[in-house]
Amino acid sequence: MNPLEASQLLTDEYSAKILLATYKRKISAQEISARYGIPIAACYRKIRILEESGLIQCVDRVLTQKGKRKNLYTSKLKNAYIFFENGRLRARFQLVSGIVKDFGGDWTGADLVRD
Repeated sequence: MNPLEASQLLTDEYSAKILLATYKRKISAQEISARYGIPIAACYRKIRILEESGLIQCVDRVLTQKGKRKNLYTSKLKNAYIFFENGRLRARFQLVSGIVKDFGGDWTGADLVRD
Protein backbone atom coordinates (compact mmCIF):
# COMPACT_ATOMS: atom_id res chain seq x y z
CA MET A 1 0.00 0.00 0.00
CA ASN A 2 1.34 3.43 -0.88
CA PRO A 3 0.95 6.54 1.32
CA LEU A 4 -1.95 7.86 -0.77
CA GLU A 5 -3.92 4.62 -0.36
CA ALA A 6 -3.13 4.57 3.37
CA SER A 7 -4.37 8.13 3.81
CA GLN A 8 -7.55 7.33 1.87
CA LEU A 9 -8.36 4.59 4.39
CA LEU A 10 -8.61 7.24 7.08
CA THR A 11 -10.29 9.97 5.07
CA ASP A 12 -12.99 7.82 3.45
CA GLU A 13 -16.24 8.65 5.27
CA TYR A 14 -17.39 5.05 5.81
CA SER A 15 -13.95 3.75 6.78
CA ALA A 16 -13.51 6.58 9.28
CA LYS A 17 -16.91 5.86 10.82
CA ILE A 18 -16.08 2.15 11.11
CA LEU A 19 -12.73 2.90 12.74
CA LEU A 20 -14.46 5.22 15.21
CA ALA A 21 -17.21 2.70 15.90
CA THR A 22 -14.73 -0.08 16.64
CA TYR A 23 -12.33 1.95 18.77
CA LYS A 24 -11.98 0.20 22.16
CA ARG A 25 -15.21 -1.78 21.73
CA LYS A 26 -16.58 -4.84 19.97
CA ILE A 27 -19.37 -4.13 17.51
CA SER A 28 -21.05 -5.95 14.62
CA ALA A 29 -21.38 -4.78 11.03
CA GLN A 30 -25.16 -4.59 11.48
CA GLU A 31 -24.81 -2.31 14.51
CA ILE A 32 -22.28 -0.09 12.71
CA SER A 33 -24.59 0.13 9.70
CA ALA A 34 -27.62 1.11 11.79
CA ARG A 35 -25.81 3.51 14.14
CA TYR A 36 -23.74 5.34 11.53
CA GLY A 37 -26.06 5.23 8.52
CA ILE A 38 -23.76 3.13 6.36
CA PRO A 39 -25.51 0.86 3.83
CA ILE A 40 -24.91 -2.73 4.97
CA ALA A 41 -23.22 -3.83 1.72
CA ALA A 42 -20.83 -0.85 1.88
CA CYS A 43 -20.21 -1.56 5.56
CA TYR A 44 -19.17 -5.16 4.85
CA ARG A 45 -17.00 -4.04 1.92
CA LYS A 46 -15.18 -1.42 4.01
CA ILE A 47 -14.78 -3.84 6.92
CA ARG A 48 -13.13 -6.33 4.55
CA ILE A 49 -10.73 -3.64 3.27
CA LEU A 50 -9.89 -2.48 6.80
CA GLU A 51 -9.34 -6.10 7.89
CA GLU A 52 -7.05 -6.78 4.92
CA SER A 53 -5.12 -3.61 5.83
CA GLY A 54 -4.71 -4.82 9.42
CA LEU A 55 -6.61 -1.88 10.94
CA ILE A 56 -9.54 -3.84 12.40
CA GLN A 57 -10.06 -7.46 13.33
CA CYS A 58 -12.86 -9.87 14.10
CA VAL A 59 -12.48 -10.63 17.81
CA ASP A 60 -15.61 -12.67 18.48
CA ARG A 61 -18.51 -14.50 16.84
CA VAL A 62 -21.78 -14.46 18.75
CA LEU A 63 -25.09 -16.20 18.25
CA THR A 64 -28.09 -13.91 17.75
CA GLN A 65 -31.55 -14.56 19.16
CA LYS A 66 -32.55 -15.72 15.67
CA GLY A 67 -29.82 -18.36 15.71
CA LYS A 68 -27.49 -16.62 13.28
CA ARG A 69 -23.81 -15.93 13.90
CA LYS A 70 -22.46 -12.41 13.69
CA ASN A 71 -18.89 -11.18 13.85
CA LEU A 72 -17.80 -8.54 16.33
CA TYR A 73 -15.00 -6.24 15.23
CA THR A 74 -12.58 -4.01 17.05
CA SER A 75 -10.01 -1.51 15.84
CA LYS A 76 -6.31 -2.33 15.97
CA LEU A 77 -5.41 1.29 15.21
CA LYS A 78 -4.00 3.37 18.06
CA ASN A 79 -2.65 6.40 16.16
CA ALA A 80 -2.46 7.48 12.55
CA TYR A 81 -0.36 10.20 11.02
CA ILE A 82 -0.46 11.65 7.53
CA PHE A 83 2.21 14.12 6.50
CA PHE A 84 2.74 16.22 3.43
CA GLU A 85 6.25 17.64 3.55
CA ASN A 86 8.35 19.10 0.77
CA GLY A 87 6.20 17.55 -1.96
CA ARG A 88 6.14 14.11 -0.37
CA LEU A 89 3.25 12.23 1.21
CA ARG A 90 3.90 9.95 4.17
CA ALA A 91 1.60 7.90 6.35
CA ARG A 92 2.24 6.04 9.60
CA PHE A 93 -0.12 3.76 11.51
CA GLN A 94 0.61 2.76 15.09
CA LEU A 95 -1.32 -0.33 16.13
CA VAL A 96 -2.43 -1.18 19.67
CA SER A 97 0.01 -4.11 19.56
CA GLY A 98 2.90 -1.64 19.28
CA ILE A 99 3.58 -2.43 15.62
CA VAL A 100 4.25 0.62 13.45
CA LYS A 101 3.40 0.52 9.75
CA ASP A 102 5.06 3.16 7.60
CA PHE A 103 3.85 3.92 4.09
CA GLY A 104 6.24 5.65 1.79
CA GLY A 105 9.01 3.08 1.63
CA ASP A 106 11.84 3.82 4.03
CA TRP A 107 9.83 6.63 5.64
CA THR A 108 11.36 9.11 3.25
CA GLY A 109 8.01 9.47 1.53
CA ALA A 110 6.83 8.94 -2.00
CA ASP A 111 7.08 11.42 -4.82
CA LEU A 112 3.63 12.19 -6.15
CA VAL A 113 4.82 14.54 -8.84
CA ARG A 114 7.55 13.32 -11.14
CA ASP A 115 10.05 15.86 -12.46
